Amino acid sequence: MSQAPTLETIRLILRPHRVEDYAACKALWADADVVRHIGGQSQDAQAVWFRLLRYAGMWSMLGYGMWVIEERDSGAFLGEAGLLSAERGIAELEGVPEAGWVLGPNAWGRGIATEAMHAILEWADAHLDSPSVRCIIDPGNEASIKVAEKLGFHALVDTDYGGKPTRVFDRPTR
Repeated sequence: MSQAPTLETIRLILRPHRVEDYAACKALWADADVVRHIGGQSQDAQAVWFRLLRYAGMWSMLGYGMWVIEERDSGAFLGEAGLLSAERGIAELEGVPEAGWVLGPNAWGRGIATEAMHAILEWADAHLDSPSVRCIIDPGNEASIKVAEKLGFHALVDTDYGGKPTRVFDRPTR
């Protein structure tokens, strides 16, 4: 698969990234509140541009990747979610897709991450040959931990990533 398929939920359209998403992605990844639990550092314009290019590359090389989360009614960019392979050097992530989601403040507290990831995990269950999907979450990110638990992830191990405590979660594929 060379590009993300479009997935739809009641409130969302999950679609491939486009060059036109660059400005919204820059704003998302520059927001200190957004990245507080995702490495803690805002990303500059070049880093976000390379991120968009990596997203396209994951689809063409791995057959899975990230989606834009778009609000169905307004067309608003709400964030990104999907599956990735980041080669982080965390043994528990080796050989399985890693789930990830990042939303802008306008989407927080509305169940958007859960709704988007539910659709993505259904897609993964139907299309990927993997025993499980895993994710990493800062143990202080209570909101993302709640999302993971609603999606059927359970804590697997606590580790260190980049000098910071990190919890690895696992969800068997169905």
